[in-house]
Amino acid sequence: MKKYLIALLVPLVVITSCAKHRSKAARLMANYAEVTIPAPDLSGITNNGKEVLNLYRFAADEVDAIYWKQNFGDKSVIEALQDPSEKAYAMINYGPWDRIDGKPFIEGYGEKPAGACFYPKDMTPEEFSNLADPDKNSPYTLIERADDGSLKTVWYHDAYAGHIEKISDYLVAAADITIKESVRNYLLKMADGLRTDNYYEAEKAWLEMTDSKMDLVIGPNETVDDNLYGRKASFGAYVLLKNLERTEKLSRLVEKLPEYQSMLPGDAAYHAFVPLESSNIFSCDAIYYGGYTNAGFKVIAINFPYDARLQEEIGTRTILFDNIIREKFNRTLFPSGMLLFEGEDAAHLDANAFYWNIVFREIAKGLGVKETVNGRGTVADALSTEALTFEKAKSNVLGAYLCSKEVADHQIEALIQKEDVLATFIANVIRSCRFGDADATGRANLMIYNYLLEQGAISLKESGKYAIDYAKTAAAIESLGAQILKIQATGDFEAAKAFTAYYSVVSASLKTDIVLLEKERIPVDIRFKYE
Repeated sequence: MKKYLIALLVPLVVITSCAKHRSKAARLMANYAEVTIPAPDLSGITNNGKEVLNLYRFAADEVDAIYWKQNFGDKSVIEALQDPSEKAYAMINYGPWDRIDGKPFIEGYGEKPAGACFYPKDMTPEEFSNLADPDKNSPYTLIERADDGSLKTVWYHDAYAGHIEKISDYLVAAADITIKESVRNYLLKMADGLRTDNYYEAEKAWLEMTDSKMDLVIGPNETVDDNLYGRKASFGAYVLLKNLERTEKLSRLVEKLPEYQSMLPGDAAYHAFVPLESSNIFSCDAIYYGGYTNAGFKVIAINFPYDARLQEEIGTRTILFDNIIREKFNRTLFPSGMLLFEGEDAAHLDANAFYWNIVFREIAKGLGVKETVNGRGTVADALSTEALTFEKAKSNVLGAYLCSKEVADHQIEALIQKEDVLATFIANVIRSCRFGDADATGRANLMIYNYLLEQGAISLKESGKYAIDYAKTAAAIESLGAQILKIQATGDFEAAKAFTAYYSVVSASLKTDIVLLEKERIPVDIRFKYE
């Protein structure tokens, strides 16, 4: 058996015979294993730096307050719930809707509005289409009703003015005491960005800030909560501490970004964008999440910014959250794989393979194409509500594609094999299908799973366990990656919609897997407790 991390042995919550008498929310709590984020080791941080870190966390708390308003509304309604399990599970999900299946778990609530709180709940498609204000398409505006009942746009900095002012004050205070000029520049630019909803200069300054041991990633970035038009961005924040030694090792991959782009499968015209070698890769420990980033499933790595102009001018930054990656493998992926696989396939589950899959998944986010090749604008605009699902599927598939190739060519400083990469990738896809089809992450993993099954890359044995055909898996990953790149590059919304509808379904075999994983009390994901 390949080595894995001992933290796996932490016992899970025992469900007693009286579980059936508990509320639905009480049973659902088992979906998330509680992980303690210890107080960070600040031995190498100056007193000024420690104070900056405190201010970062204060800013993240204000971001959290904004996100409650974006996703649910009045947080005090949740805080007033009498059932402690309902309250606890609602705090995990930032509302009464389960982020796994999108369904309400508290009586009295209907389906979650497709547009969250970004649009009036009674707005019709015709009304939105007829709204002449071009700002309606900005990621940073709300659509609200005016006094006369018509639609109007409201910029985030106006809608959340009180919180924005507090965040900006914290950033300015941190800028005043930091000893790093690059940090000071970033914080002041970000404060301006929050006050104006113009983030170009702030994101540019963030990319140029490479000499800090700490990082604050903050602002409205992800559009996953807007299931109506896929445009409005949710507020989130990460407070991070950099691992300098590991960052130095990862940075060697940056110079290979153009080579990785050329290695992608399919027509070269569909990945002609040349990533800049000024991009960078950081290894960090995450010490605090706020807002969207803390809701439901926990992000283990990021690749920002999304602004295509900055990607072309400077590049991107990939950040790996080492401590969270480790916890995800121990608590969810490894035990899932041990139930789903047996024999040699189970022996290929590997913590290092998981880590490197994530490294290349995040690298792949900056690859491919950002603008369509046929004049349909950006990929995000052309694919509309399907854009995020395809972007997540692209990064997962192409990450595994690149990782397996680099491992096979002995380009990775880790004792892993190509089969380790592919088996661990498949185990992660299957366990991530438990996220359901309620959001883009779940739909992307369902898409990959069903494609692999269709291509014979994975099959079910009589024992109910999966068998992996590694040659077919490699071929399927290459084929699927090429199809995704083509749909993105041509901005083919109808093809994307049809592909998602066909492949992003929960099959009978997958339902059986989900029941098995639930029966064995293997959590879907993790939740945080801070020391």
